[in-house]
Amino acid sequence: MSSAIRRLSGVLVMSAAALTSLSASAAGSTIDTMARIKETRTITLGVRETSRPFSFVNEQKQGQGYTVELCLAAVDEIKKELKLPELKVEYVVVSGADRIPKLQKGDIDLECGSTTNTKARQEQVDFSYTVFVAGMRVLLPNGTRVETTKDLDGMTIALTKGTTSEKLFNQLNKSGEAKMQLVQYASNGDAFKALREGKARAFAQDDALLLGLTSKEKAQDSLSLGGMAFSVEPYGIMMRKGDTRLGSIVDRVLSRIYASGEIDQLYAKWFQTSSLSIPMNRLTRDGFKRPNKEAGVAMLLPRVVNAVAVTE
Repeated sequence: MSSAIRRLSGVLVMSAAALTSLSASAAGSTIDTMARIKETRTITLGVRETSRPFSFVNEQKQGQGYTVELCLAAVDEIKKELKLPELKVEYVVVSGADRIPKLQKGDIDLECGSTTNTKARQEQVDFSYTVFVAGMRVLLPNGTRVETTKDLDGMTIALTKGTTSEKLFNQLNKSGEAKMQLVQYASNGDAFKALREGKARAFAQDDALLLGLTSKEKAQDSLSLGGMAFSVEPYGIMMRKGDTRLGSIVDRVLSRIYASGEIDQLYAKWFQTSSLSIPMNRLTRDGFKRPNKEAGVAMLLPRVVNAVAVTE
């Protein structure tokens, strides 16, 4: 081998090693959120605008709600873990469509909303232990009944972009289970407004979110949930895929809150109020007793089976 070729080979090997090192460093920085938090002394939480009682914002755009409080408990633990005298919390509003992209890009560190843990999403992000289990239903004008999928025939259904309800109802339409006109909206608030204004006959979303909106807008006398549950929706706190150090802290905090019984007081604070009453269902209770990360499942079964699975 000539000296020129040896020199060139050496350069290529060094360049490859440098690129490998840079790539490893970049990958590490992507998933080692704790190191960046320690350096910046700031953590950014993704919150929703209209996902009461789980996640919403006040006039100062600060996050509030059940899931937000669980995230803030994790923030306190992170502060102790990193031995930081102060840890600044910043809030970024996310939507159903952009919550995963914002998490992956690093715009937020934890997504503290009402996001269902699904197998498809598990390929993109990591989830905490389940924090709540909802059931997907439709919100309807009083007097309208939805007991089977065929009851949806001919209806205009409002959906929120980027949600499991959007995906499921599109699948229902394509399968011929029901022939509907599906209209997508940017947020739960927009979809709810469309229902109230008569632009849609039903709004498909998780039951707890629908009840939260109905309570906030004082629409209990005119709107109610349909009888059929279309799926089981276990909510979790989202973090970047492979962010194991951060994930272990979040799960450790949730386990402690569940085991201590503190979760009962927190649940009552957000789900048992003067304007909203959502009893703790069996699947949510079981998730507190035996923390898990089970993915959600669509259950297009008879109403009786769904009622047992979702609302017991």
